[in-house]
Amino acid sequence: MPSLRIALANVEIPASPADSVVRAERAIRDAADAGARIVCFPEAYIPGYPWPPHTRKPVTADFLETAHQRISRAAGANRIHVVLGTERYVSDRPRLTVLVFGPDGARLGHQDKVQLDPDEDAIYQPGDERRVFDVDGVRFGIVICHEGFRYPETVRWAVRHGAQLVFHPHYDEAEPGSFRPTEFADPRNSFHEKAFLCRAVENGCYFAAVNCASPGSPTTSAVVRPDGTLLRHQPYGEAGLLVCDIDPAEATPLLAQRLRTGS
Repeated sequence: MPSLRIALANVEIPASPADSVVRAERAIRDAADAGARIVCFPEAYIPGYPWPPHTRKPVTADFLETAHQRISRAAGANRIHVVLGTERYVSDRPRLTVLVFGPDGARLGHQDKVQLDPDEDAIYQPGDERRVFDVDGVRFGIVICHEGFRYPETVRWAVRHGAQLVFHPHYDEAEPGSFRPTEFADPRNSFHEKAFLCRAVENGCYFAAVNCASPGSPTTSAVVRPDGTLLRHQPYGEAGLLVCDIDPAEATPLLAQRLRTGS
């Protein structure tokens, strides 16, 4: 099986919902120019994750639909798959979701955030199902932020359903007085980057985590091999694309398939 070039959009926190769309379109063009076949964005990049001090008013379903149409056109114009952290409405409350676009601009489906962080309960409605997708013969799953950090079974589900690669869009910004890492998975840092390594090795899959670029960010964007070793990471706080080639043949579902309970 040939290698697959992926890109993680380690982009700046958007200044506004409108700004998020412009930045996403630019990153899609840059990823295609770099030869990537797929590009993944952080959690809720459009319209921007409402985490202090970046609180914002809720956006409308009409705004989201127009934004999603623009991303669809960008995917088609640049002939690239797009994994977009965003929101969508199913009822009167939005869901944190990831939309997947094909290289012809078609919407291939979505993955809602099923396991919300408790702080999100008042704002968002949780999803209730999981999906896998395909890019150039490689199957991938999606786990969103809190799911990948604290709920290993979300990654296990994707791998048991054929995923060789799991994307992990998340949002993590420095808090006042927090540790400011310069090395990946520094023992002095929180557990979060160690979770990247665990999710990969315990399931035999590639794990691709993507965060926004911000000063002192406690996690960065990174790709971990199926054996739990780091393939590549983005320098902390540095905006740009993390582009790398993965070998899908290295991903084996043996450990995930040995689970005797669950689906």
